Amino acid sequence: MVIKMIDKNITKNNENLLYIEYIPLAKFVKILISLVFLFSIFMVITISALIPQVMIPILIISGGLCFFILLVYLNYRGLQITLTRNQIEVKYGIFNHKIILLKKIMSCETTKATFKKYGGVGIRLGSDGSRAYNTDFGDAIKLTYQNGRPFIFSTRNPQKICNLINELSK
Repeated sequence: MVIKMIDKNITKNNENLLYIEYIPLAKFVKILISLVFLFSIFMVITISALIPQVMIPILIISGGLCFFILLVYLNYRGLQITLTRNQIEVKYGIFNHKIILLKKIMSCETTKATFKKYGGVGIRLGSDGSRAYNTDFGDAIKLTYQNGRPFIFSTRNPQKICNLINELSK
């Protein structure tokens, strides 16, 4: 876990960078991915030993599956939060990049990202209609803004981020 409070003299895109945090994917997801790889290798060896003539197609299919799982893991291995004086930016993988202007945020509150509400980790739709970038089932922030559904994202410092957002969005 990497958490940094940034010196006010450092700038990014001509804005003062106030806070940056990286939240890695939960350990249980990493373990689950490892188990899928091990199971795939076990199945390839077992099937190849029992039916040698299907060894090449099985290797191709399982190799493709393992490669796909690896790409998905590498894309969604962590969440990057960046807070400036004007906006909060939350990146989760290559294609999921959310920028919210602070002046559009109506409220910021701490919450818990639970399995019951979101049904897993990743980019999720909550049972309450919210959208979540969830790396584990722990602390999170719920942003309510003028246009759109509530947005929830995992963090290790929810109160610190909410205090900054509430102060800056006034």
